[in-house]
Amino acid sequence: LIRSVHRWSASMMVLMMILHVFRVYLTGGFKKPRELTWVTGVILAVLTVSFGVTGYSLPWDQIGYWAVKIVTGVPEAIPVIGSPLVELLRGSVSVSQSTLTRFYSLHTFILPLLTAVFMSMHFLMIRKQGISGPL
Repeated sequence: LIRSVHRWSASMMVLMMILHVFRVYLTGGFKKPRELTWVTGVILAVLTVSFGVTGYSLPWDQIGYWAVKIVTGVPEAIPVIGSPLVELLRGSVSVSQSTLTRFYSLHTFILPLLTAVFMSMHFLMIRKQGISGPL
């Protein structure tokens, strides 16, 4: 039950984030003087998607395993730093238990900490500059 509620809530969070980005874009909330607020919002969007990517693997079933294998294999296409970056993400050359540990640590400690920091920055900037009005 808890995992299902967590999964549905995460899906709703991504949906609400997409709707929020759409609203901000349509109302021009990213324009001067709110560019930095927009940048922190984009970083929060990346963090939200990162939560999804790291959380998807945690049941560690076949779907999670192959999702991690594909997601961590994408940076391999980057010239020069691709292979070391993949090893850094996986914790070894192949997807293993250390990869699961890294994704768990990201999902439960690092990403929530970064999200709290960027949400604080985002809200403080909104508080200082106010909400942009309609076009």
